[in-house]
Amino acid sequence: MKQYLSALEYVLEKGKNRGDRTGTGTRGVFGYQMRFDLRSGFPAVTTKRLAWKSVVSELLWFLEGSTDERRLAEIHFGKPRKELFEKKTIWTANADKQGRALGYTNTETEKQLGPVYGKQWRSWGKDVGGEDQIKKIIFDLKNSPNSRRHIVSAWNVDKIDKMALPPCHTMFQFHIQDNELSCQLYQRSADMFLGVPFNIASYALLTHIISNILKLQPGDFIWTGGDCHIYSNHFEQVKEQVTRKPKTAPTLEMPNFKNIESVIASKPKDFKLVNYKPMDSIKAPMAV
Repeated sequence: MKQYLSALEYVLEKGKNRGDRTGTGTRGVFGYQMRFDLRSGFPAVTTKRLAWKSVVSELLWFLEGSTDERRLAEIHFGKPRKELFEKKTIWTANADKQGRALGYTNTETEKQLGPVYGKQWRSWGKDVGGEDQIKKIIFDLKNSPNSRRHIVSAWNVDKIDKMALPPCHTMFQFHIQDNELSCQLYQRSADMFLGVPFNIASYALLTHIISNILKLQPGDFIWTGGDCHIYSNHFEQVKEQVTRKPKTAPTLEMPNFKNIESVIASKPKDFKLVNYKPMDSIKAPMAV
C-alpha cells in the first residue's frame, strides 16, 4: 500500500483548499490513479486497521441488491433486525439524515436509502425487473472475454436526486487478459483518509469474487479518482499515517463460488485476510 501513502502525501502537499457539501472543508486534487497487483497480495491498508467485516458486509449487501440499511445490519451482525435496534452500520447516518429528508421509511426495523448502489447494480432502470448488471457482466465476460464493454455503472442520472447518497464510486470496468481478470474503478468523489482504503479493499474483493466465479486468476486493480480530497479535520491523522511504514500485504481466503447467488448466500466470516497484521487504528470523524 505504498501507492496509497504516496497518494495521501500528494494530496496533502499539492492539494488546494476548498469548501464542500458537508461544510467541513477539504484539501484536494482533481485526478489521481493507483494500481495494485492482486497477484502479490491483497491491498488491505496496514498502516491503520481496515474495517474488513464492514467491507465484506457492504459488498454482499450491494450484490444482494438491497437498499435497506437495516438489511446491511443483519448481514454485518448476523442477527435479525429486531435484535439490532442499537446497532449502527456505515450507512446509518445517511439513512437517518438524507434518507429521512427524502421521505423514505426510517424506523428501528427499516431504513430505506432510495435507489443506491445495490438497486443500480441488480435492477437498473426500473423499480421492478430492471437490468441485472451483475448477472449480465458475468455472462458477457464468459461469452465475450475480449469485449471492451464490460462496464457496470451506478450513476443513473434519472435517479440521482432520489438517492440518499449519490454514488461516489460511479462505475467499474473488467478486462480479461492471459486468463486473468483485472478491474478499474472510477470514483468521482474520494475521501482519501477514511473512504478510499475501504473502497480499494471492496473492489479488490469484488475482483477476486468475479474471478472465482469465472475460474480466472485476479490480475490488477486500478483505482482512478476524480475529486480526491482530505477533510480539514483529518489533516493531523493523515500526517501521522504517512510516517508509518507499510507491512507485508495479507492474502485472501474465501469459498469457491458457482454463481452470484452462492456469493449472496455466504457470510462475512467466510472471507478471511490471512496474515493481516495492521497497526493501530487512527480515529477520525466521518463527514455526512
